[in-house]
Amino acid sequence: MRVLFAVFPATSHTLPVIPLAWALQNAGHEVRIVTHPDSTGPVTRAGLAAVPVGGSTDLRELADFRHNPALLGHAGGDLSVASPDCPDWGPKWFRMTRVFAGMRPLLEELTGIAVRWRPDLVLWDPFCLPAAVAARLSGAAHARVLWGRDNVAWLRQRSLRYLAQAQGGSWPDPLEEVMQQLLEPYGLTYEEELLLGQWTIDPLPPGVRLPAPDVRYESMRWATYSGGGRVPDWLHSKPVRPRVCLAWESGEPGALPQPGAGASLSEVLASLAELDVELVSTGDPAAPGSDVPGRVRLLDRLPLNQLLPGCSAIVHRGGSAVFSAAAAHGVPQLVVPTPFWDEEGTAGYLEHRNAGRVLDRARCDPTTLRDALSALLADHRIHQRAGFLRDELALLPGPSELVPVLERLTSLHQRI
Repeated sequence: MRVLFAVFPATSHTLPVIPLAWALQNAGHEVRIVTHPDSTGPVTRAGLAAVPVGGSTDLRELADFRHNPALLGHAGGDLSVASPDCPDWGPKWFRMTRVFAGMRPLLEELTGIAVRWRPDLVLWDPFCLPAAVAARLSGAAHARVLWGRDNVAWLRQRSLRYLAQAQGGSWPDPLEEVMQQLLEPYGLTYEEELLLGQWTIDPLPPGVRLPAPDVRYESMRWATYSGGGRVPDWLHSKPVRPRVCLAWESGEPGALPQPGAGASLSEVLASLAELDVELVSTGDPAAPGSDVPGRVRLLDRLPLNQLLPGCSAIVHRGGSAVFSAAAAHGVPQLVVPTPFWDEEGTAGYLEHRNAGRVLDRARCDPTTLRDALSALLADHRIHQRAGFLRDELALLPGPSELVPVLERLTSLHQRI
């Protein structure tokens, strides 16, 4: 069958779909990945076919909305759902619909590609609603592929409950305008599957999942992929001291912000280097104030699937990609969650499973971070629990095992 992926134009959204695209291609299916021209590099470097769209539309600012809250219509806003009640769900749902609206310029190109190429299955990023419209027009089955918690489905269902309880017209649904702009040009009427897919592929542990009873989820084991790279010589040998990864990639959504008010990278590194560990930090070597202690390896970039197998711990901010990669390798995690999407949710799950420890960012300074890491490394129960979590996640179907499921669901949902 023909499978068309539609990906939000950001590397952190592109890389998680690569293993599933490989699995489909290896099973003999024809695969193409649609994304912005600036985001085709990771696709083609992975040996997959990229279809650039939106070349005349500048989506770079939208792709960087993680660092530009003004694009969400609210200074300092985030899209996180930290708990099942989430008292500020209303503003967050509004900001979410603004992200949907930002993808509107891709509608015409996406629908044109789908109608001409006639995919059997369209797999789309939760932000890329034009892909669902394209699937409907081409007759393809379609499903979302998550890269984190399903905040979209939870916020949508919370908004529907509110609308059902509210007096008529007391609160306009911000999704209505977005969907009207997407559907009216083609004479389509709104259905929930155009927002939530006919089904949803979820690569996170089921225990992380938010309640969304109206969504059909298909679990898939997270396949760690963060690009290729040369393996440095020092990774061939077992470390003499416990190896610790500090995920500090300041330019990526999976990054660890500087813990503690005013703490610089060099101060954090100096504090952690006081421990008897081999510290590997993915910070920017050229960053101001990033003086590196002699026992620290400061790297511009290193794929986590190369580094994590030899690590005794990882320190990060709770982003789903880093959390999932560490969990898949059984690495104990020290998390300083900074709410944007699902950081608090993954941190809470990790702590509940006793496979790591969580620090309050507001109270975290270099000394606190160092002491917490020391305690984590000494706690053999956490190391054992991290191994248990790894073994549990290994039982989930991997991308290749999901292919027959997708074939069956496509035959059920495809409109010939």
